[in-house]
Amino acid sequence: MSRVCELTAKGRQIGHNVSHANNKTKRTFLPNLQHVTLISDALGRSVRLRVSMNGLRSVEHVGGLDNWLLKTRDEQLSDRCVKLKKEIAKKLAAA
Repeated sequence: MSRVCELTAKGRQIGHNVSHANNKTKRTFLPNLQHVTLISDALGRSVRLRVSMNGLRSVEHVGGLDNWLLKTRDEQLSDRCVKLKKEIAKKLAAA
């Protein structure tokens, strides 16, 4: 399982540990990923995703999972989220 947020595509970053003597060694900075159950109002069901905590704050700020998915470009979302976005769009178009 890759260490990438399914909603924001936030992944690992590479940097250096810097010692007091200014020696640099490579290291990775990993996003704070958690398994979260989010509720889709349009579909009426819950969805379990692997999301960074920064992404979760963004979803709550926008007003929920449905609003987040509809405003986000497909290139930024995972394949599961793109399918979910299409389901939500179809459900809202039918209503």
